[in-house]
Amino acid sequence: MTVHRWFLPDTPDVLGMLRSQLEVTIAGMDALVAWADGDARKADDVRRLEHEADDHKRRLERTLVDAFTTPYDPENLYTIGRGIDWILNLAKDAVRESEVMACPPDRPVAEMAALLREAVGHLDDAVAGLQAHREGATTAADAAIKAERNIERVYRRAMAELLEVDDLREVMARRELYRRFSRIGETVAEVAERIWYAVIKEA
Repeated sequence: MTVHRWFLPDTPDVLGMLRSQLEVTIAGMDALVAWADGDARKADDVRRLEHEADDHKRRLERTLVDAFTTPYDPENLYTIGRGIDWILNLAKDAVRESEVMACPPDRPVAEMAALLREAVGHLDDAVAGLQAHREGATTAADAAIKAERNIERVYRRAMAELLEVDDLREVMARRELYRRFSRIGETVAEVAERIWYAVIKEA
């Protein structure tokens, strides 16, 4: 008599993959902070790490396609990974825009970059919370959203200060750069909200 044994496929560590993607993203944010503080050479690091993060995103996507089961809804995991990827994409674009417009980072840009680094660190804590079966995930997501609100405060103050600048070219260039950093903050908040949604859906 033949005995048939059925084996379920392994459950891939998709949350670990998100953590790896975030590790690269945090390194990219560290480079962005250094660039915003005046080290122009760090622009190359931002670009290099953005390409590296793309590899992590694609690996996660392929895994989600083939996975038999995942700890959270695959659509939510995909959306979180895509949002994390956008963070570095937008950071790279902001650096490039600064270079093209010959508009180096100033104090508001440095402040927003530091807050973005803080916010992405909270996203990493949130995904770590997902690994721990939701423990601390929403608290860390809330902290990321709070950091994004602080970015908006810096953004509004910086835009108001532009009213005192007479050079129209500088006003236009800085306004565009500030908006790009504000958009990165909004993307962080969107990822944090999706983490909340993933927790609620699995509750």
